[in-house]
Amino acid sequence: MPWQKPIKRTEKGLLLTQSVRLNNNTLNDLAELTSIMTQLLDRPEDIYWIDLSFNDLPTIDPVLITYYNLHSLNLHGNSIHQLAEVDKLAVLPHLRSLTLHGNPIEEEKGYRNYVISTLPNLKSFDFQAPSA
Repeated sequence: MPWQKPIKRTEKGLLLTQSVRLNNNTLNDLAELTSIMTQLLDRPEDIYWIDLSFNDLPTIDPVLITYYNLHSLNLHGNSIHQLAEVDKLAVLPHLRSLTLHGNPIEEEKGYRNYVISTLPNLKSFDFQAPSA
């Protein structure tokens, strides 16, 4: 499509990008994520945005916290059941945008307040300002 900017590559063919879209699959774990990112990306440690929306992830996999520079994480439309899963993300100092709506945890009492209090640096949560 003409509006899409082509992704640049290194001489070795590795992708030069800070975003990864793995949305709309049937992923139920991220066991191979580190290996895949290392094989495809020039600097996986610089990933800024990961879209894992509309998969079947039951938890927030600890591999996600290895991406220290992560600013935006889309996890909406998965199968995350426990609010305590959000606690794992508290170690990401740059995380500013998070989506979790469409997961079973959304039905938990205090869902929004829990996430916002656990991750006070968010500027956007479920596509809204945290104070909304």
